[in-house]
Amino acid sequence: MLEHLFSDVEAFVRADGAVAVALVLFFECLGAPLPGESMLIFSGFMAARGEISMWALLPAAWLGSTAGGAVGYLIGRLAGRTAILRWGARVGLTPERWGRVEATFSKYGPAAVVFARFFNILRQLNGVVAGAAGLPWWSFMAANAVGAAMWTTFWAGGTYLFGGAIAGHIGSLEKAGEAMLHTPAAWVALAVLLAATAAAFVLWRRRAAAGA
Repeated sequence: MLEHLFSDVEAFVRADGAVAVALVLFFECLGAPLPGESMLIFSGFMAARGEISMWALLPAAWLGSTAGGAVGYLIGRLAGRTAILRWGARVGLTPERWGRVEATFSKYGPAAVVFARFFNILRQLNGVVAGAAGLPWWSFMAANAVGAAMWTTFWAGGTYLFGGAIAGHIGSLEKAGEAMLHTPAAWVALAVLLAATAAAFVLWRRRAAAGA
């Protein structure tokens, strides 16, 4: 399954390079079911092998992701709230639930925008929800840019740093993942990310409880 997914990603990246990465991330941030993280990981491996420039990959990935979030925000701001209130109940997003989402973005909006990048579905709808919830444009764009930088650097940059040594002696993506599990630096990076996410969640819960 992974081999089929990455073979499709590989063909696209090999054909169009960093431009392909930017386009996929742009449309993924508008809600399209595209393999954004998979593309970043594979592109990082390509950069580690010298098949694509990391200096082109990271700016392109950041630009595509940031631009997609910005367009999603505009869509949400112009039509999203009305559409969500009208049709959201069909997918379980009732007006009551939407009210809680809106209140959360109003209170913790920038932090929510940053950390949503690391979660599937939330990443795709991040901009639309922020725009529909009325998060100020400049606050959203600052958090959107920071979140996109963190997310693209973590996946593409992390794979680039650890992928060079791994790709030299393995032949499949499954073996690459297994080898990464035995790389101490990978575990350290994962631990730091999990600790930061947990700390942000605990802080959010405490503030939510205090404001209740």
